[in-house]
Amino acid sequence: MPFLPDEARSLPPPPLVNKGSVWLGLTGWLAALLDNGFAQRPVLRAGVHRQILFITVGWFTGYFLVKRAEYVHAKLDRELLDYVRRHPEDFKEAGW
Repeated sequence: MPFLPDEARSLPPPPLVNKGSVWLGLTGWLAALLDNGFAQRPVLRAGVHRQILFITVGWFTGYFLVKRAEYVHAKLDRELLDYVRRHPEDFKEAGW
């Protein structure tokens, strides 16, 4: 099973700045800072290029994870609505 099937292309893309991207970008930056600290290098000033790389990898990983989550939720919604349409007798409107 591919990470994101072709039918996911019909969904609108998530915004570039979303919760998953921001959190995983910050996690990537924190990982680079921890790597500097464990290697006894200056935490903020050493390896700025690695910090930018880790932020970028985390950001795009978060973006694609959010995109996959939206696809999975849309697929479940489609299956649920299809079931409701096929079995209307199970979902009668409440008569108040």
